[in-house]
Amino acid sequence: MTEIAVTQDTLLDRKVKLLQPQSGYRVAIDPVFLASAVQAKAGEHVLDVGAGVGAASLCLAHRVPGCRVTGLEVQRSYIRLAQQNSESNGMRSRVEFLYGDLRQPPPRLAAGTFSHVMANPPYLEEVRSRPAMTVEKDRANREGSTPLELWANFCLLMVKPKGTVTFIHRADRLEHLLTTFAGKLGNIGVFPLWSGPGKPANRLILRGRKNLHGALVLHSGIILHNAGGGYTPEAEAVLRDGQALDF
Repeated sequence: MTEIAVTQDTLLDRKVKLLQPQSGYRVAIDPVFLASAVQAKAGEHVLDVGAGVGAASLCLAHRVPGCRVTGLEVQRSYIRLAQQNSESNGMRSRVEFLYGDLRQPPPRLAAGTFSHVMANPPYLEEVRSRPAMTVEKDRANREGSTPLELWANFCLLMVKPKGTVTFIHRADRLEHLLTTFAGKLGNIGVFPLWSGPGKPANRLILRGRKNLHGALVLHSGIILHNAGGGYTPEAEAVLRDGQALDF
């Protein structure tokens, strides 16, 4: 199989090392914020659906040293990098990555066995977006033959009763997310990531618990950038220090 050019990068102020493709899909802040919203504890097992090169899995494992994380990824080139990233960060014993499609998951993934499931699914609906320049980036950004409903249903299938499902997604897909999870997740919290002071939120985090029926709560969220363009102290606490989001 053809080798791809990679770069050696870091996350969480150099606490997490990350190999990733030099071109195509590149890790941004979304998986770091996703990991910060998962309420995992030591001894719990977390599933990362669409794990990519392992950014969210590794950030979560760094913050919660006693948890285990399994990542599921459909692109083999990403799986190889994710496995290398797990080893280079000294996490091989508790962070693993499996090749597989959520439509036909590997047999090792048993339904209802994970305390938490997290996902950073493709943000763009295929009918409303243009193909990306590379196949890898297109798969990461556009839903294609695996729409949001399939992502949601798979995550619900994998998580234990009363376990949490956490998604990061575009703010303009909130209605779609809520419709998809209606009657299946309760105690839902919506946490906006505001672009800047007085600016709209482009991203949000949604977290809920399986088979519960508590009311939805819209949280205040955090502002990512200050007026000068740099990250706010609240955003820096997540991106540099790996601090958990409190909601």
